[in-house]
Amino acid sequence: MENNILAKIKGGLIVSCQALENEPLYSSYIMQRMAVAAMKGGAVGIRANSVSDIIEIKKEVPLPVIGIIKKVYPDSDVYITPTMKEVDELIQTGVEIIALDSTNRIRPGNVELEPFFREVRKKYPDQLFMADCSTYEEGMKATELGFDIVATTMHGYTPYTAQAVLPNFDLMRRLVEDTGKPVIAEGGIWSPDQLKEALKTGVLAAVVGTAITRPMDITKRYVAAIHK
Repeated sequence: MENNILAKIKGGLIVSCQALENEPLYSSYIMQRMAVAAMKGGAVGIRANSVSDIIEIKKEVPLPVIGIIKKVYPDSDVYITPTMKEVDELIQTGVEIIALDSTNRIRPGNVELEPFFREVRKKYPDQLFMADCSTYEEGMKATELGFDIVATTMHGYTPYTAQAVLPNFDLMRRLVEDTGKPVIAEGGIWSPDQLKEALKTGVLAAVVGTAITRPMDITKRYVAAIHK
């Protein structure tokens, strides 16, 4: 089962279809249509946030889905699938891959990644789990902990990587060479040329989100270019 899912996304584009409550396209129906459009455009997988979005997307899109739940807790900066509650909810959707923040930051309830993931893996031994990392060291640690997939998702989005220039092809290449795990490139891929460059690093697949599915941000980028 695991190899079948990974084979389906190998060498391809995964499109992230997400909209938060404060964004104009916030709607499970709209995200479903985004995912259908991505599928018809040739995407091999979808990354989606929230149970409601995933359920709607799965009604119409047979592609593998990387599922997350973004949830902010007052005692932690970790917001991508931060606790067992979110993992349990994602399991119920039948999502093929579950991604969770795998940075070295403390999770809600003052919990570290290692004991948290140990508990997750014990509870769901057959589920594919993806580590959303921000550094090479975090990717190596996730490998050691037994994650099935390592991703560069959080690079540039933690305080200690905030100055990073994205996409970081060198980070992708090093993780591919040293983890021995399937690596998914994610973060800052804005053009087809950057996507091709990412895939040349040897990653299993690459995720593109904002550049395809966030028209407000795409518009801002064009408007900013006018005023340069």
